Amino acid sequence: MARELFNMKPPQFRPKTLLTRRGNRFGSPWKINDDNLPRKFQSSSSLSQISEEVQNQTLLFHLEGALLKSPSLFPYFMLVAFEAGGVFRSLVLFLLYPFVCLAGEELGTKLMVFVCFFGVKRKRFQVGRAVLPKFFLEELANEAFDIVMKFSRKIAVTDLPKVMVDGFLIDHMGVDAIVGRELKVVCGYFVGLMEEKKESTMVLKEILGDEKVDSPLIGIGSFNRSLNQPVLSHCKVVYLVNEAEKRSWEVLPRKKYRNPLIFHDGRLAFRPTFLATFAMFIWFPFGFFLCIIRILVAIFLPHKLSIPILSLTGMRGTRIISRGNSHLTSIRKESKGTIYVCNHRTLLDPIYLSMGLGKPLIAVTYSLSRISELLAPIKTVRLTRNRIKDSEMMEKLLSQRDVVVCPEGTTCREPYLLRFSPLFAELSDEIVPVAIDYQVSMFYGTTAGGYKWLDPIFLLMNPTTSCTVKFLDKLPESITCGIGGKSKFEVANHVQSKIAEALGFECTNLTRKDKYIILAGNEGKV
Repeated sequence: MARELFNMKPPQFRPKTLLTRRGNRFGSPWKINDDNLPRKFQSSSSLSQISEEVQNQTLLFHLEGALLKSPSLFPYFMLVAFEAGGVFRSLVLFLLYPFVCLAGEELGTKLMVFVCFFGVKRKRFQVGRAVLPKFFLEELANEAFDIVMKFSRKIAVTDLPKVMVDGFLIDHMGVDAIVGRELKVVCGYFVGLMEEKKESTMVLKEILGDEKVDSPLIGIGSFNRSLNQPVLSHCKVVYLVNEAEKRSWEVLPRKKYRNPLIFHDGRLAFRPTFLATFAMFIWFPFGFFLCIIRILVAIFLPHKLSIPILSLTGMRGTRIISRGNSHLTSIRKESKGTIYVCNHRTLLDPIYLSMGLGKPLIAVTYSLSRISELLAPIKTVRLTRNRIKDSEMMEKLLSQRDVVVCPEGTTCREPYLLRFSPLFAELSDEIVPVAIDYQVSMFYGTTAGGYKWLDPIFLLMNPTTSCTVKFLDKLPESITCGIGGKSKFEVANHVQSKIAEALGFECTNLTRKDKYIILAGNEGKV
């Protein structure tokens, strides 16, 4: 008997046989289904040998199993809960997650969907397009991306609701179709339930149209997550990736993104894994207390005292002044002030600039919340977006004090500069470009679709922040509108290019309006 057992031949895959995963993780993990089309399984290492003829065929790939390095879905649902539902909803999801793990993949996913989406308004849901693509890209495997992009036609298969992944898959992967479940909507609100799965043959008929469902298809998935996808049973060949291979893969570098990631929204600056989310909730009470301390120090203490104290609380800054601008820290004697033109990273940019110079400035701003204006330790003046009125107002301000302006009109988190408004170029020939870079550790202090009055609170709740302020050389007289005779657009573009060069950023022609249309679905008028 023992000899017979040891002399058994390895099992062979039979025609019309598919290896699938059982829904119950406590039962026997694999079963044989004889009702599917023939399929051949191969290791993902064979993908490098794909011929050009095969690349012209249609590819079906499993997003979570084949492309993302981490198999956990929790971070993406936590982002939806936090950004679309708030802190309380995200806390509920965090507390329920141990039960989600015990419930199994299918029931666990349904539980997370219900907690994250129940009661969320469909028209206002922008997380799938504005927040999640950044985190998908940061988990996207470079090797898998190269393979998928070789195919001319791509169909994505996902376990997540389509509303969470369509922005990423269409804009950044260029897929032709997505196989996933829709969410049920009642009276314009999500009810937290997913539509039932459609029969795989019907799904492919809807996607492929006149093509035959049994036409040659190539599939890519993983051993752990993709074998329970019936739609992959229609593939001629399925390449399977194991977890060991995924751990050895590299993250897709930014320079290879199909479309550059210039805009993204949301408060969380870290990938909210279960442990990272636990650390965030532990930090919340301490962070709120630290926020109050930082506000009081910045408002009531002079710069000489507030700067070292704020540095001790974790708000560190670096000032770099070019040799030709050593006079900037002195009190001005001219009848007309200097315009400091800086890129816009956070609402604290003018404050750091004022602290770097050691003298008070006037900041002209767009759509700053009333809370931020009240908490600002320097004078702020709101622009009206009327060119004539704004010019007259800034002329008056320049006769009183030096002025700082952020001509982008809105913040940009990524290493890009938006188009500079040329208004400042007409007002003075005394222009000093300032390059600012700002890094946070836990929360972003800006938002396009959220509550702007929370911007200073979230920004000051960060455990640590880092700001670098570089004062560049003052514009030469030959590159000004007054003495130099340059157009306002030439001056604005020159300043933009100098700041981008100092930071290693890239210039764009995008504007504030473009940002808000992409992230919030409006023109950003507040």
